[in-house]
Formats: sequence, structure tokens, C-alpha cells
Amino acid sequence: MKGLELSRAYWEAFGAPMIREQFPELEGAVAAALTGSGSECYGFDDEWSRDHDFEPGFCLFLPGEEAVDRRTAFRLERAYSALPKEFEGFERQKIGPVGGARHGVFRIADYFREKIGCLPEEMGTETWLRLPSYALAEAVNGEVFRDGDGTLTRWRELLRNMPEDIRRKRLAGHLLMMAQSGQYNYPRCARRGETGAAQLAAAEFVRHTMEAFFLLHRAYLPFYKWSFRALRAWPEGEDLARSLEWLISTGSEGSLAEEKAFGIEGIASQVIDLLQEQGLTEATCGDLEKHARSVNDGIRDGNLRNMHMLAGV
Repeated sequence: MKGLELSRAYWEAFGAPMIREQFPELEGAVAAALTGSGSECYGFDDEWSRDHDFEPGFCLFLPGEEAVDRRTAFRLERAYSALPKEFEGFERQKIGPVGGARHGVFRIADYFREKIGCLPEEMGTETWLRLPSYALAEAVNGEVFRDGDGTLTRWRELLRNMPEDIRRKRLAGHLLMMAQSGQYNYPRCARRGETGAAQLAAAEFVRHTMEAFFLLHRAYLPFYKWSFRALRAWPEGEDLARSLEWLISTGSEGSLAEEKAFGIEGIASQVIDLLQEQGLTEATCGDLEKHARSVNDGIRDGNLRNMHMLAGV
């Protein structure tokens, strides 16, 4: 059983009845979900990921103290703690030095401040530009089982819908880095025999390509260890993932360097096709730097457009 299925079943079997029977006054206020850190929140969990922080559990989100006071929140925490310790063959874990409190009772505002540093409705240009994609992914992943007053869903939607100017700025930066690391630095390093530097350039190209791909699909790239799993989840992602893995899992000696440089250009062409399909670029060449500048030129906000091209990377 996958973690999301386990969490939903545990909520339906014990969480929802607990709220209904012990806290009827919270029926319209509390939200229940599985979201945040952990491979199970993405549906990527397997037998290897069950060695820590995998358990029957869910998140309960409460509004501020003006709506639910501390005493009630404490009672809810105690009730959650008293839920069955075993379910579907899995045991609930004690919080230890490895991992943290991923399930249980949270103030919804505290949860988002921990994930992104502020409330979603307070997001400004600087915050949108500095937040890593994995932090945004953790804030909107998983599944909502119940949303009392709709705040959890509304805030998640705010974060999912990155402003178009911000998307363009972040995208332009990653395109520029793709050009620099892949189209320019990789072949130069390889020709000099600097195979270590060439491999680093290839790795940078791969990382920024994945960031650009997810931005083009209006999604967030998760933490690096799940990046290829997430990429393959897209219909056109399997072939791209295979090409990117090849770039970082093969050497840069001799004719391999020429093959990899050719492969980089092929990947660049795929990304340019996506840019043109979405009307994000007016450039008509294969140079990713020119496309990056064209994407940046399309930003409507003058102050944001005039920021350094890498302000969102």
C-alpha cells in the first residue's frame, strides 16, 4: 500500500470519526491532508523509503487561536496521539532524531511559514524569486482529504499559480544557465581534456533543464533525489529523463564528448520547441541564450524585467 493510500484510509477509519465524535465543533474548521516532506507525499514511496518516517498518519490543520484556542488544540493533539498505533500492518513511529513531526496537528499558518517563510497570500516578488522549487513543491503536493473552511485549498492554489512574470523570470535564468553550462562550457571543457569540469558542466545543464521543463509545465521540480521520478511522470518526460541520465552517467572522453555535445543540442531543441509552442520566445535560432533574453523581454513588469537575468535562479 502506498503512503497516500495508507494515510487516506487511516483518516477515514479513525481520523474523521474522531473529529465527528470528539470535536464536532471543529467539523467546519479543521482540514485534513497528507502533504509536505516525504516521498509518500509525491506517491514516490517504495520498500526502500519505509525505513524512516513511514507510518499510518495524516496532517490536521487548524486556523488561528482566535478560531481554535490553545486548550482545544492541545486536546486535539492528545486525541490524535491516542489513535491506534497499528494499521494495515504498519506501526506508527515515535519521533526521533532522524526525521521530524511530519504528521499530527498544525496551525495552518505555522505550517506554511515553515515551508515558504510566509503565508501564501503574502508572497511578493522577492519571495517568489528566492524560494527553491522543492520548497514550493512540498507546500502543494499530496492530497487534501477534508478542507474545513477552504483555506488550505485556497492557499495551495495561490502557490500553484505562479504569476506569469515570475515564471518568465525564473525560466529565463534557467535557460541562460542551460546555454552557459551545456552549449558553451561543456564542449570547451571536453576539448581541453578537463573531463571532470565537463561532467560538472553536463550536470549543471541537466539540473537547469529539469527546472525549465517543470516551469514550462507550470509545476515545481521536487527535491533532487526525486527529480527523475517526477520527470518521468509527464507523458513526454520519459525520453527526456533517459537523455539527461545518459549525459550524467557517461564519461566525456574521446568521441563520447562529441556525442554528448550533440545530445545537448537535441535537448535544447526540444526545450525551444516548448518555448515557441507557448509563445514565450520570438527568437528563431538554436542559441538558448537568445531565447532566454527573449523570454525575459516578455516580462510586463519593468522593474522585474530589468533585474539581473539570474535573479530567479
